Amino acid sequence: MSLKEELAARKAEFMGKAPPEIREAMMRADQELHASGIVGRAIKIGDQTPDFRLPDVHGKEVHLADLLKNGPVVVSFYRGGWCPYCNLELRALQRALPAIKELGATLVAISPQSPDESLSTAEKNALAFSVLSDAGSLTAKAFGIAFDLADELRPIYTRLGHALPDINGVNDWVLPLPATFVIAQNGTVALAFVDVDYRTRLEPAEIIATLRNLSGQVPALEIG
Repeated sequence: MSLKEELAARKAEFMGKAPPEIREAMMRADQELHASGIVGRAIKIGDQTPDFRLPDVHGKEVHLADLLKNGPVVVSFYRGGWCPYCNLELRALQRALPAIKELGATLVAISPQSPDESLSTAEKNALAFSVLSDAGSLTAKAFGIAFDLADELRPIYTRLGHALPDINGVNDWVLPLPATFVIAQNGTVALAFVDVDYRTRLEPAEIIATLRNLSGQVPALEIG
């Protein structure tokens, strides 16, 4: 089953169980986020990637510039381990990791979660790539994908056990859009996937294809 099929099945399950008022609130938030134009402000193919230094689950600092010395870098932003769609994506990325490494690339995943929460996410999904903590979403902001969760959704998230200030350790409700970037070794964006719908994610096959493109095959595509 493809990641797209897994995500669709999870969405159908949720929509079948969620009360109408929650479904409607989430739909309104999606529409408002789309109308904000945030996707158009995100970094794009050909842009220079903002550098970052972020801690991994053990507190070790990971520096993008250092990773790029070894080859291309795949950066995947996710909302948090509390998000079932994120966990499906992270597991799909783990399955693609051998092919990513074979093509000389490094994979990292970034969320606003604290390192402790990120460690739980990495262990739960048996991830063998670096999971980084973006406190205050500063890196997500630099990439142009950070947004404030709609006021209407905050009590709903809290009731579901997803109060972001508690999970992320900062007093805000900022999240990144689901986004994946393939960064060429010269620091430019070779692929940019950004979507306001958190239930939509990039198929790992697109990452693999872009990494192959970097070796001089066909042009990369911008998705989302």
